[in-house]
Amino acid sequence: MLACKRIFTGTMIAAFRVLPRNQVVVSGQLQRCLSTQTDGEDRIAKILKEKFPLASSLKVVDISGGCGAMYEIHIESSEFKGKRTVQQHQLVNQALKDEIQGMHGLRIFTDVPKH
Repeated sequence: MLACKRIFTGTMIAAFRVLPRNQVVVSGQLQRCLSTQTDGEDRIAKILKEKFPLASSLKVVDISGGCGAMYEIHIESSEFKGKRTVQQHQLVNQALKDEIQGMHGLRIFTDVPKH
C-alpha cells in the first residue's frame, strides 16, 4: 500500500508499508505517518500537564512502535529550576509511578526554560 510522501535529505521516498496506528516502515525504522498521538501518549501527557502546570514544553512519544512499552518524554518547566537533573527526573518518575509499572522503559529529558 502507498502512503505519505516524505523527503529525507533530498531523496524522495514514495512508497511505505503502512502498519496499524498510523505507522510506516521507512528504511527499517518505524515512524508515524500522521501526527496523531496514541492513547498512552495522551494519558501520560495529561498526567504531566496536571503535575507540571507551568511546563512551557511537553512532548510524549511512544518509541515502542505503538504498543506502549517504552516512551520518550521531553518536558521543560520552571518547576525544575534549582533542581539537579536527577531530582527533575525523580519528579517525573513520581508523577508517572502508576504508569511506569506497566512499561518496559522510559527516556526522560528535562530542562528549565531559558527566558
